[in-house]
Amino acid sequence: MPETTEELDAGADWARRWVTVWKSAQGDIACPVRDLDTFKWSASRPARAFTWRAGQRHRPGLAYMSTTGRLHGFESLAERRLLLALDFVGGAAEVLSQPFTLKFMTRRGTVRHTPDFLVLFHGTALLIDVRPADLIEPDDLVKFAAAQQAAGAAGWQYVVVAGWQPRPWAALETLSARRRSMSDPLGLASELLELVSDEPRRLSGLVEATSWPALARAYVLHLLWSRRLAMDLSLRLGDESWIYLPRRG
Repeated sequence: MPETTEELDAGADWARRWVTVWKSAQGDIACPVRDLDTFKWSASRPARAFTWRAGQRHRPGLAYMSTTGRLHGFESLAERRLLLALDFVGGAAEVLSQPFTLKFMTRRGTVRHTPDFLVLFHGTALLIDVRPADLIEPDDLVKFAAAQQAAGAAGWQYVVVAGWQPRPWAALETLSARRRSMSDPLGLASELLELVSDEPRRLSGLVEATSWPALARAYVLHLLWSRRLAMDLSLRLGDESWIYLPRRG
């Protein structure tokens, strides 16, 4: 986005002049971009409230993540999808919704932008904006460029999520139904893992080969979600799907 980046006022000492504003129980806290990597985020609250009203076009709500064990706010169905994908990937120490408001300078003056999520991993972080590709306007590109520059100054990664491939998304929705912990009094999980230890099996054949076929399918979905079993998410999930042990690298 070279032309978009040129809109930013990133001259001398820009990292001091660009400011992030975080909300807390005690009020707003301003933090220059240059100090983002040392900011104590644990007491922060979402920069925007998740509101519901009649006639609104977007769909806010709260989504549970097994990775963090709590609910996280989202402002649209596209953002809800991202939370589900993050939960599947795992490894996040914390997920902050609408973490802060970035106040940055452009040729036309001061602009404000609130990124959608800050995902904190051990030793690094990922700043995320979610916007369907057909809804991205020129002003959005300027905001995304500013968010990317601020993230880079803090040593974070930045990404804009503009859409999803339909098949992987449909598979994640199906697997998520079995993402919570499951008791296993019949030992089906171990039985399923043993059945694919030598070679992949079709989903239907794998289930039928167990001692309790009527129950085994739920355990297959749970093991796929937790990545103890694997499949090709680019293909449709069904009885003909190949199920195998994940590669360990």
